[in-house]
Amino acid sequence: MATPPKKTVVPQAAAKKSAAKAAPRAKAPPKAPPAEESLRDQAAQFRDTAREKVKSAASTGKDKASEAIGGASSVIEDVAATLDEKLGVQYGDYARKAAGSISDFADTLKSKNVDDLLDGARDFVRKKPAVAIGAAAAIGFLLTRLIRADDDEA
Repeated sequence: MATPPKKTVVPQAAAKKSAAKAAPRAKAPPKAPPAEESLRDQAAQFRDTAREKVKSAASTGKDKASEAIGGASSVIEDVAATLDEKLGVQYGDYARKAAGSISDFADTLKSKNVDDLLDGARDFVRKKPAVAIGAAAAIGFLLTRLIRADDDEA
């Protein structure tokens, strides 16, 4: 009679080692400690809240600026009649054209949202950086003069 083939008995530890060699384990990315994840979440929430507050403030400022510009246009339009009488119709027409341009600008400002205005400003600065720097310097100078004038009156 034929003898059955011998079974080779492999210890369990050896079987595990050979299985581990055959299928490499996928390494899990190191997990951040809970405190670090919490800080990241808080920072993201703070950033989102700050972004919304800045947008809200910018929108309010845009609305106030467009109202002020529209008011300036109305004042110039009123002055045009006086210019007609005192200096001549030609100067009154200049004032009316200026008032119309200012009014158009105010309407454009009202119709755009803050993101569109920021995109336009970025594009302008990229295309004409020298003009942007000059405008920023002029605005800074004017603001400084206004602040000093307020301090002198107080």
